[in-house]
Amino acid sequence: MSVTAYKRTISHTEDPRQIERRILASVTSKLENKFEAFDGAAEKSQKLQMLADGLRDTLWENQRVWLTFKADLAEKDNGLTADLRAALISLALWVENHTKAVLSGSKNVKPLIDINRSIIDGLSGRAAKVAAE
Repeated sequence: MSVTAYKRTISHTEDPRQIERRILASVTSKLENKFEAFDGAAEKSQKLQMLADGLRDTLWENQRVWLTFKADLAEKDNGLTADLRAALISLALWVENHTKAVLSGSKNVKPLIDINRSIIDGLSGRAAKVAAE
């Protein structure tokens, strides 16, 4: 089966929330594999080396996901409420700014993982269950 056919099959069998959750979970897993060494590094030069060794690419992948979310949220036919859309756009802007700070070596990766995990929980329906308990 070709990659194109596989992607077409997925798009017909998964709803958009499942696709968003799966993509965000994938990039979050990659960030989780790298964040402890980065966040624990005492020297900025160590952090910059880790960025050069692949963390920068993973951060950029995460940023592309959030840029896509932001673009989708800005569409007039987006089905979410205006308040939720505004809150998520604000969060996307925060992710953008925090990512820039991580790339400069001045901030940690863990807050990005925490935000992603919260959104993954929301997309999975777990956030609503926790709030209801």
